[in-house]
Amino acid sequence: MASLVTPDQILKTSANDLLRDLDLTNDELLYLLDLADEVKQSPRDYGHLLDGKSVALLFEKPSLRTKLTFELAIRQLGGDSIFIEGPIGVREPLKDVARNLDRWVNGIVARVFAQTTVEDLALWSSVPIINALSDAYHPCQALADVQTVREHFARLAGLKLTFIGDGNNVAQSLMLTALRLGMDFALGCPQGYLPNPDIVAQAEGLSAVSGASLLITHDTAAALDGAHAVYTDVWASMGQEQEAVQRRKDFHGYQVNDELFAMARPDAVFMHCLPAKRGEETTDSIMEHERSVVFQQAENRLHAQKALLLMMLM
Repeated sequence: MASLVTPDQILKTSANDLLRDLDLTNDELLYLLDLADEVKQSPRDYGHLLDGKSVALLFEKPSLRTKLTFELAIRQLGGDSIFIEGPIGVREPLKDVARNLDRWVNGIVARVFAQTTVEDLALWSSVPIINALSDAYHPCQALADVQTVREHFARLAGLKLTFIGDGNNVAQSLMLTALRLGMDFALGCPQGYLPNPDIVAQAEGLSAVSGASLLITHDTAAALDGAHAVYTDVWASMGQEQEAVQRRKDFHGYQVNDELFAMARPDAVFMHCLPAKRGEETTDSIMEHERSVVFQQAENRLHAQKALLLMMLM
């Protein structure tokens, strides 16, 4: 039976690239979430829309979820992916890499160490660039996360999302995405681990527009008060391994365990972008908690990224 979905029925993004969360307009973000839900419910209706299209996956960092979900998303939409692992712009200039690839593929997904790498790829490439993680943002993770929250609570506006830990790329993307959708956002982090002040300034502007509240504090109890979703991430990310010992000391008291989780609402869900270091940023009991949605988040990476690919490559 022929699909009822055709390419001209998919809303195209106004931006050529997704380098940071705010490259999507509010309307595009809401449409993407609706499309991700549709793709999840009726995957066969969308299984041909990337026929004849190829996407390069440029990964400087190791990956399980990002690599597999993008590969599967592209394949299940009818396209082809080519995986390239290793540093970008070392063997030959990045601008040469970009201008070779844009003659062969229809899009580039880049998982990199530095935000400047995806920005330079976008500068030199004529095909869409998708930021699959940089040191500043993780927009694809945030898309799957808000899809997961909306699935669980059937709404987003008026909910409170609390991130406990480092004010890192995941926290920054969640902060921007949550606030523009009308979700209150709180970050509980140790001294010295605040998010980028420029991104905080953007978040404050979004808060003023949406009416959602923003709280950045070192007090975990204040951050967790009234939280519908409690989120954490590893204390030392890839590239920070040499800081792991010091970070374990600095993050003492910020482990999401039974005691901290109980400070949130009684119906709060637990979230983690994975991989998790059980016994550090969280405990096994919280990872396996009946209100843990970490694997639902992981599944939704596939569906949110399908929606993103359709909106950017159609």
